[in-house]
Amino acid sequence: MTEAAARRRGRGGGGAARRAERTSIRIETAKYIERNIPNFEVLTEEALEVIETNAEIVLEEIGVNFVDNPAALERWRNAGADVTGERVRIPRGLARKLCSTAPSEFTQYARNRDKSVVIGGRNMVLAPVYGPPFVRDAAGGRRYATMADFEKFVKLAYMSKWLHHSGGTVCEPTDVPVNKRHLDMLMAHMTLSDKPFMGSVTEASRAQDSVDMCKILFGEDFVPENTVMTSLININSPMTFDDVMMGAMEVYAENNQACIISPFIVGGAMAPVSVAGTLTQVLAEVLAGVAYNQLVRPGAPAIFGAFVSSIDMNSGAPTFGTPEAALITYGAGQLARRLGLPYRSAGSFCGSKLPDAQAAYETANSLNMGLLSGVNFMLHSCGWLEGGLVADFEKFVMDADQLGVLHGLAKGVPVDENSQAMDAIREVGPGGHYLGCAHTQANFKSAFWKTELFDYKPFETWDEEGARDTRALATSRVDHLIANYQQPEMDPAIAEALAGYVARKKESMPDAFS
Repeated sequence: MTEAAARRRGRGGGGAARRAERTSIRIETAKYIERNIPNFEVLTEEALEVIETNAEIVLEEIGVNFVDNPAALERWRNAGADVTGERVRIPRGLARKLCSTAPSEFTQYARNRDKSVVIGGRNMVLAPVYGPPFVRDAAGGRRYATMADFEKFVKLAYMSKWLHHSGGTVCEPTDVPVNKRHLDMLMAHMTLSDKPFMGSVTEASRAQDSVDMCKILFGEDFVPENTVMTSLININSPMTFDDVMMGAMEVYAENNQACIISPFIVGGAMAPVSVAGTLTQVLAEVLAGVAYNQLVRPGAPAIFGAFVSSIDMNSGAPTFGTPEAALITYGAGQLARRLGLPYRSAGSFCGSKLPDAQAAYETANSLNMGLLSGVNFMLHSCGWLEGGLVADFEKFVMDADQLGVLHGLAKGVPVDENSQAMDAIREVGPGGHYLGCAHTQANFKSAFWKTELFDYKPFETWDEEGARDTRALATSRVDHLIANYQQPEMDPAIAEALAGYVARKKESMPDAFS
């Protein structure tokens, strides 16, 4: 064998090894994002003060409704608010004072402690889509979600490197009774993944089930003193706090579990059409919600939430990736930081029916907006389709791949000796190239973000392999991840105790589908 042939064989063997390494499954979870880039701020100091003043006027003069919740009205009355019927008017400064006891940063523990996340500060935690009643994939089209779909999404989230969180209701499993499905969903998060997860909020008793199951998983004494769940508490905008969501929030606050207090805004329908007017309402609603959370238990972790979309004035449908939604998201981030609260907003938002160009444009706008606005907890970061009505399997892995870009951008620009690359510039000099220089050889594996989905092959190779578009590649990626899923280990005694709890709760009540 000639020396040249030996070198070729050596290179081929090395290439095969590298290809095998790239295609092998490694269940890896990136640490939550720690930003090294500045937040993008659109509001001047004067604008912030105007919005904050107007929000206080809203609370004091117009007030908010706490409906079907006499205990909440009594708490507000005792705190010094003016309560008339179900309308609560909060004196200037009271809500802000109550909010001051909520922590600016907290840790949510995962059962795998290495995957615990810190929410707040300059951190960003990414969680998947939440709440769609429908699912879609290339093979089966659009259909009502089942428990099997739910479990598949939990497995995909567990296998996705750039997702830090398992989420909550990643889709609504309609084949399980309404009054029992929360038990199956929690069981899936607890057993099929070891990432942090969210609790049930559809009834106070279901929130209590979530707490009780966490005490089995984490320990009876651990849960009251440590946050192991983050849960979504939506406000019925404009300015209405219903007894269902507040009942769930009361359970979580009493047990030291985190709540995202989040107005649900479609501009022009649930809030004014103007950016400043919407921000005023968002701030007033969050102030009232977090203040009430702290009335239940001072020091309970709470997150400033802002779900915002604009509206198509012809059809009435929500629109996403728009400049108005971006401006509100940026501005709400500034308001959250002035309150000293962690911030939840943004996601893989789009209005498209398919994971197509519209979905990609709108999602890219929304994800980048979330990074730059200082979001600390990004729910819906992957899988969202059709205005949140659909959780799409292909889009889930498309979005999850793109979350790696956010990790890369958040690193900022290091200027240490290695990053300055002066040795490389000296070595190559004028007219050379950097492919073989020492600096490139030392850094090429980690220098650039690598997609696990997109195709960068030559046209001829791509054509020979079936000329697959991104959706086809995503279908293959979903199949690959599910085929290689490995369930994380769990203490058999804990698994048995959880299964026993779920069985007893289900046996204690008849099925209900409404």
